[in-house]
Amino acid sequence: MKREDALDYHSSGRPGKIAVVPTKPLNNQRDLALAYSPGVAVPCLEIKATPNDVYKYTAKGNLVAVVTNGTAVLGLGNIGALAAKPVMEGKANLFKQFADLDVIRFCQLLEPTVGGINLEDIRAPDCFYIEETLRKTMKIPVFHDDQHGTAIISGAALLNALEIVGKKIEKVRVVFSGAGAAAISTAEHYVRLGVLRENILLNDRQGVVYEGRPGEMDPYKAKFANKTKARTIADALVGADVFVGLSVAGAITGEMVAKMAKKPIVFALANPEPEILPDQVRAVRSDAIIATGRSDFPNQVNNVLGFPFIFRGALDARATEVNEEMKMAATRALAALAKENVPDSVSRLYGLRSVKFGPDYLIPFPFDPRVLLWVAPAVAWAAVASGVAKEMIDLEQYREQLEARLGRARGIMRGIINRAVRDPKRIVFPEGEEPKIIRAARMIVDEGMGHPILLGQRANIERIAAEGHMSLRDIAIEDPGKSEKRDKYADYLWKRRQRKGLSHGEAHQLLFNGNYFGSVMVACGDADALLSGVGMHYPETIRPALQVIGPHPKAEIVSGLYMLVFEKHVIFCGDTTVNIDPTAEQLAQIAYSAGRIVQTFGITPRIAMLSFSNFGSVRHPEAEKVARAVAILRKRDPALVVDGEMQADTAMDENILRLAYPFSVLKERANVLIFPNLSAGNIAYKLLHHLGGATKIGPILLGMNLPVHVLEQGADVQDIVNMAAVAVIDAQQRINDRKDK
Repeated sequence: MKREDALDYHSSGRPGKIAVVPTKPLNNQRDLALAYSPGVAVPCLEIKATPNDVYKYTAKGNLVAVVTNGTAVLGLGNIGALAAKPVMEGKANLFKQFADLDVIRFCQLLEPTVGGINLEDIRAPDCFYIEETLRKTMKIPVFHDDQHGTAIISGAALLNALEIVGKKIEKVRVVFSGAGAAAISTAEHYVRLGVLRENILLNDRQGVVYEGRPGEMDPYKAKFANKTKARTIADALVGADVFVGLSVAGAITGEMVAKMAKKPIVFALANPEPEILPDQVRAVRSDAIIATGRSDFPNQVNNVLGFPFIFRGALDARATEVNEEMKMAATRALAALAKENVPDSVSRLYGLRSVKFGPDYLIPFPFDPRVLLWVAPAVAWAAVASGVAKEMIDLEQYREQLEARLGRARGIMRGIINRAVRDPKRIVFPEGEEPKIIRAARMIVDEGMGHPILLGQRANIERIAAEGHMSLRDIAIEDPGKSEKRDKYADYLWKRRQRKGLSHGEAHQLLFNGNYFGSVMVACGDADALLSGVGMHYPETIRPALQVIGPHPKAEIVSGLYMLVFEKHVIFCGDTTVNIDPTAEQLAQIAYSAGRIVQTFGITPRIAMLSFSNFGSVRHPEAEKVARAVAILRKRDPALVVDGEMQADTAMDENILRLAYPFSVLKERANVLIFPNLSAGNIAYKLLHHLGGATKIGPILLGMNLPVHVLEQGADVQDIVNMAAVAVIDAQQRINDRKDK
């Protein structure tokens, strides 16, 4: 990392220009390395050398803290701090009246206005006293990140590291370099996790903290003054299982690490330079598991994995404090998440092809969006369970709310997944030996949304799962080459295709193809839905399903639909994948099928049949075809809100509809767009995705006689899970429709 890049990132801009760090990008690993460790050290050192540079590299020159208790607001008198908030910016000159307040009183005055207080950079032992006092006197969460953030995150790393090396937590010996706020709090957290207090040795500037050491010792440090003959950190590390560095660069050497116990765990967490570099550790101990506080090494113990999500859970539960139960819940949630399959989208953010739980992946990545979905609910529920929450949390609803915070697309998919969970179905995956499919199957089972059936050779599937540390628990495996159902399925396929030139022997041969085998499984009722296509072209995937299952008798045509999720709205586009030049009758069927599936998702369809003409403005066979399709569809289902032919801007702008075409039955912007041909539909959805920034979900296959859905070639694991949820809902709806009849 270049020094100039770090300084430029933290620069407040040219003189007179208002610019603060939160306006700087924070979109990837490089940005994080500039904004926080190790990049943030560069402007810190510049300011230390030239104090006046604080105006250059921070927002100090543009920001003033204004504090009021709301007792004398303008001419309004004592209206309270909350009511005074709108005019606080206009009373910056009042700041001097509060300049002599100590930190405790200052925070207490903030209580009516803020939901929680994050304390930062307060030295020990003052920080313990300040936090304890505030927690006793305030009814909002108070959290000293320097203490608890490091404790919570490194605690998760410790649990997983011990699991990997096969050591019991109550047996290990832990040595700390540093005896400040972070070290003492982390040591206490480790005790709550199961490390025995007598097995912990702290080291400060004077050496080992031991019982009877001369000189004054604060009560917090004294709790770890154990009986020991060790007097230096080198002595303490002999035979130690775990080293935790919360001190300074170079605090230990490779020679010291070499004398640690078998399979040592080395957490060198000093920033910006760790107590010992990973390469120095590996040079003497190839069996070591290593973590640092830096983003440019594996296993970054970064507090950003903790405090945002801890406060999210605490505030959403209206917790009156952040107690030990909540901190412990955060640690265990992070430790558990690290064992889950990592989405391809997260791996790509870090330039990695695949990531799995192991020595180089002990805790989740900071940019993994799932951290919010795991930690915040765990913290909120711990607040409820421990009696400090003012709000009861419905975990399913709360998870939906958190998904929505990550973007509309995630919120919508969480709703779809939750619907799938209510009535899981059997999903057959013809590409059962594909690692992405196995990982997706694991997630489907863990979500409780379906019962996956993987097609392939059992030995291959088990080997791939073992290599990826993926459990096959509750995942069915069916080998098309050895299945006891081959004769039954061959008979079915032959009878289905015997008048299409297929012999009985050829039917047997076709069943070696997973797409044929899976399609027959669905047709025979041995699976509820089929999902395939991650490793093959679209026609290869859809052809077997069309031959075995075919279109629905009432549909007579199969089409493809994409859901495109924007920040403020959702639209569906069809046909985008199947029909090159549909007739008016086929367009009507495509629109009808699209409307039905949209209703299944709980969305009221507003269908626009698109063309280059607005309601007869251009007399051309192509435009007239679309107009006929509208008439056909209205006759078939008068309740559907559908209109056209119309141009795309007309469909998407309710002002144009209202002012130019007040007669249209569309009174709001359309959310289902039906294109006149495949060229238009395919080009449009891809442009909307790439240029419009929409998240695409699909293709959703419409019009099949039974639930069959096709994945995009190269789809990532989350795409597969999303489409599995769509397939389950499709199967649910069809079963309900049959019951209604």
